[in-house]
Amino acid sequence: MQVTVIGNPDDSVIVTVRGNLDIDSAVVLDTTLNQVLDRPVPRVVVDLSGVEFCDSTGLSSFVIAHNRARSTGGWVRLASPSTWLRGLLETVGLAHALALYPSVADALAGHGGS
Repeated sequence: MQVTVIGNPDDSVIVTVRGNLDIDSAVVLDTTLNQVLDRPVPRVVVDLSGVEFCDSTGLSSFVIAHNRARSTGGWVRLASPSTWLRGLLETVGLAHALALYPSVADALAGHGGS
């Protein structure tokens, strides 16, 4: 799994995840999210367009990040999940609890979320 971070002039951050997100790789995502959430009011978009597989460990990472950001008045938005990943999030009941967006641009703008 590969994780990259891009900071934006408006202080939002895009975290791009590529590959398989599972128990063996989730620590990389968790470490990255902890770093970008360590801001007074974090605004983070997680680009999931390159995620090929995600298990419960990855789902837990999203929930923990979402809750942490909300506790300080910020947000975490998930962008561009594959049809498979969106279906998984819907099946486990997280699609409505987490902010899902069709694209990174939509997530940054706050438009089109579910």
